[in-house]
Formats: sequence, structure tokens, C-alpha cells
Amino acid sequence: MGTIVERRSRAGKITYSAQISIMRAGTIAHRESKTFRDRKMATGWLEKREAELAKPGGMAAAKIGKETLEDAINKYVATSRKEMGKTKAQVLEALKTYPIAKKRCPDIKSQDIVELAEALSEGRQPQTVANYLSHLQAVFAVAKHAWGMDLDAEAMAGAAKVAKRLGLISKSASRDRRPTLAELDKLMNHFGVVSNRRPDSIPMQKIIPFAIFSTRRQDEISRLAWADLEKGRIMVRDMKHPGEKAGNDTWCDLVPEAEAIIASMPKVGKEIFPASADAMSAAFTRACKLLGIEDLHFHDLRHEGVSRLFEMNWTIPHVATVSGHRSWSSLKRYTSIRQTGDKYANWKWKEPT
Repeated sequence: MGTIVERRSRAGKITYSAQISIMRAGTIAHRESKTFRDRKMATGWLEKREAELAKPGGMAAAKIGKETLEDAINKYVATSRKEMGKTKAQVLEALKTYPIAKKRCPDIKSQDIVELAEALSEGRQPQTVANYLSHLQAVFAVAKHAWGMDLDAEAMAGAAKVAKRLGLISKSASRDRRPTLAELDKLMNHFGVVSNRRPDSIPMQKIIPFAIFSTRRQDEISRLAWADLEKGRIMVRDMKHPGEKAGNDTWCDLVPEAEAIIASMPKVGKEIFPASADAMSAAFTRACKLLGIEDLHFHDLRHEGVSRLFEMNWTIPHVATVSGHRSWSSLKRYTSIRQTGDKYANWKWKEPT
């Protein structure tokens, strides 16, 4: 486990480096070394440290105060009992590739985090950098009190303020992109052709209008189950929530148009719409690119659906029964809509094909 390496300086002075390297499951679990003037002292230290590390808890004690940010991230991922979103997991994994991840927790200061934000800004928008720091902040918030890893939460908060002042991070801008009926007609005709060619393809001709009329997100649509359907409403499992990723099951009302689309779907399997969220998004994105429809995202269909309800003079509480918004304040931005009426009243795709 331990070795002593004799070293000779340019001046001819000899020193002895006592080195310990412990392997666990094919990887280095612990490594440390110390240099002495004579071999006897090096041997004595080596024997003492090997005995200390061999005691129960010896390895853990040796790591106290030496954990790196990477260790803290790994601990956070391994011990978190909340379901972690795919994006958050990817961000935390990516952060481990930056130099700051190799620094000891007590050595990380605000300036190190600001430097990380500057590095992240290369090729990323300020909103994206803000998301990276937000996920990292979650690690800082629990590391010290939960595991004794000395990450300074105040240093993290201070760095976030500085990064905002420098324009490195910012809040995501609210999108107000809405599809026109002409754009939706193009998409519906396109997916009609696709369906005729490949009957087993994703039923996007049903999913697109359903996303509008139900105001559901793509991942929610992919999870809707026949067993959760009742007259005029459906249980939306794991609805998106800022603080939770799972367990937010919410009953949402179905407007007649959305209910009719569900009724037109064949009952094959437990899910109503046989497609993953990623597949829906990819099909939608490819079609928009092919049809020359710029800057339109699948999520914009939810925005369109909520806007439609307000244009039909629905109140905020009424809209929330369909959209599932828990905070009515997040719906206030829709109340300034000036257009009234249902622009889909005579839309030829309103009734399921």
C-alpha cells in the first residue's frame, strides 16, 4: 500500500517521500504523501498512517476537509431522494469537467464561481448560465450541513449577484411566440402526409391540436393514461413544479375539443398518445424546419392554448382549472390580450379526423 521514494535535489540533497495509495474497485480511493529528511522518519510515518487508515472510519476521517467540489456533486447526486430531472443531471455532470470541480471545498471563493460563470458564458446564453449556477447552488445549499463539506453558501450567493451585475446570467425572457392558423395548417397537412405514408408514425395530427386545446406540455401528454381519464377531466401525473419533479398529480379539466380528440384515439396500451416527449419534440422541430416555420417550439402550443382561453373571456381561476397553474400570478401576463373570441371556431382541424 505504501512506498518510499528517494529523491535527490540538484544540490545533491537527499529526501524521502512516503507515499500511500489505496485502491478500491479498480480506482484510487485515497492518496497522500509526505516528505522527510531521512528514511527512518519516512518509514515510521508510513507505518503509523497505514494503521490509522486501516481502522474503522479511518478513510472517512482522512477525507474530512479535503473533499473537492466534484466530491460534493457526486454526494448530492447519490443521496438525493428527489427524482432528478434529466437536464439537472446533465448540468451537474458537465460542471465536474471545469477546473473548479477539482478544488477543495473550503478553498472555493466567490471569485472562483464568477470565473466559472465566465467560462460557461462561452457559447451559452445568460439564461443558460443562470440555470447552471442555479443547479450548482443546490449543492452549496446542503453540502455543509448535510455532509460536513465546507462549501460556502454565502460565497455562492455573492457570486450570483456579481454574475448578474456583469451580465453573465439573467432570467429567461418570457416567450410570446404564437402560431398562426396558416402555420398550423401547414403542420397539420404535413403530418397528414406522413401518417398516410407511415400509419404507425406518431399521431401528430392529434397531438398538435390536443396540445393547444388541453394546454398540456409535451412530457405531460406522453404520460396521459386511459386509467386517469374521467368525464370532463384527466389526472396529469408529475405535473411540472419549480420545487418538485415527481408526485405532483393534478386533476385538470378538459375542454370539449380536447375531450373529443382523446375519444378519437384507439385504446392501445395504457397511454393515450403512444409517443415519448422527445419524439414529439423532434418530429415537431423537423417539420417546422422543413416547412420554413421559424422560431416555433412545441411548448408555444401551450402558450397558444392558454391565450385562447383568455381571448374567450375566461377568468384566471377558470383557466387554471385547465392549465393546472398553481400560482394565478403566473397567468396575469395573459390578461392584457386585446383580441376576443375563438379564432379556432371555424378551424378545419378543430374536429378530430
